[in-house]
Amino acid sequence: MACVLGVSLIEIAVQQAAAAGVQRVVVVTGHEAQRVEQELDAIARRTGAAVEARRVEDWSKPNGYSVIAGAQGLDGPFLLMMADHIFGDGLLAQFAQQELGEMNAVLAIDAPDNPLVDPDDATWVKRRKGGSIAQIGKHITDFDAVDCGAFLADQGLVRAIEQAIAKGKSGSLSDGMQELADQGRAGTLDMSGNWWIDVDDPRTHALAEAQIGTHVTAIGGAYADA
Repeated sequence: MACVLGVSLIEIAVQQAAAAGVQRVVVVTGHEAQRVEQELDAIARRTGAAVEARRVEDWSKPNGYSVIAGAQGLDGPFLLMMADHIFGDGLLAQFAQQELGEMNAVLAIDAPDNPLVDPDDATWVKRRKGGSIAQIGKHITDFDAVDCGAFLADQGLVRAIEQAIAKGKSGSLSDGMQELADQGRAGTLDMSGNWWIDVDDPRTHALAEAQIGTHVTAIGGAYADA
């Protein structure tokens, strides 16, 4: 619910999904769920997207549980976005047009030296030759890319998270992606050169407000006076 230029992060996420061609958006809610859910009808009207809320049973658990909750009943590939990430014009549309092929998930990645990335919070990626993921996580030390917070996936990702939990893992999204990586079923799409930002703290919030108008048309234009 934090705002960038007067627009909440969740509304920006829904608007960007709609701009990428998404017609149905599932928002997984947890902490202060009622407050967020009260805003979704108005967000749906303003963005033109069908917006559905689903509550995760225990929001204190890792984010893989939110993926499981949100993906229930979805047929075919789906776009998975982190609600506190903002993407430059065209990035999500380009990403959503990709084919999964033999993969169960494809992750948007960027160069690890992107100055907008917070190295203390980033999820890092090590790729195999050919671009598939070998390792993914916040604490790996051998990496060549950073996770942008956007995934194209199918129900195989859900099964992988559940498999990781059954093996004693915490149940994070990265645990599921590592499970797929070990099976050779986690791919990447290099989005280097595209603007995106993870709004996590006062520093990145200030950067988002300073730069978003240059990179995101809706925020710079129609939403500027929201």
